[in-house]
Amino acid sequence: MAMNPKIEKELNEQIMWELYSSYMYLSMSSWYESIGLKGFANWESVQAQEELEHAMKFYSYIISRGGRVKLQAIKEPPTEWESPLDAFEASLEHEKFVTSRINLLVDLAIEERDHPTNNMLQWYVDEQVEEEANAEEILNQLRLMGVQGNSGLLYMLDKELATRVYTPPATDKKN
Repeated sequence: MAMNPKIEKELNEQIMWELYSSYMYLSMSSWYESIGLKGFANWESVQAQEELEHAMKFYSYIISRGGRVKLQAIKEPPTEWESPLDAFEASLEHEKFVTSRINLLVDLAIEERDHPTNNMLQWYVDEQVEEEANAEEILNQLRLMGVQGNSGLLYMLDKELATRVYTPPATDKKN
């Protein structure tokens, strides 16, 4: 069964955005390392691994449907932020952008009556709710502690973020 060309094109573009997300979070991880926030760096490194996994899930899905993966150029992500607050604001805005992309993919799958793709995309719909909530939670904590004036609280949050570990998603034979 050949994959719908419109959907294949958009899923290939989404692979690029998922890989860009991974690049952006790796860039943030490097920046946090450079300012001595190793816990924040760890958190972003785990985030980068998750985004790579998201890209590979799309990659595998396209192939499983008889489509062709066509990798696209990935633009260079930012490398500097004003503060951890600024970086997490950028993360949340980026996740909102990715959510809008996933929603457009769902709309296209419905329009094209591609039920298998619509079904697969529901995992991403749920995932984006989690991604936005995670970024918003840390962003709210940073706002509450008034990062610039309270290095003790920033230190405590850094230690908490250092405990995050990458857990690959359970193998799903459907996707």
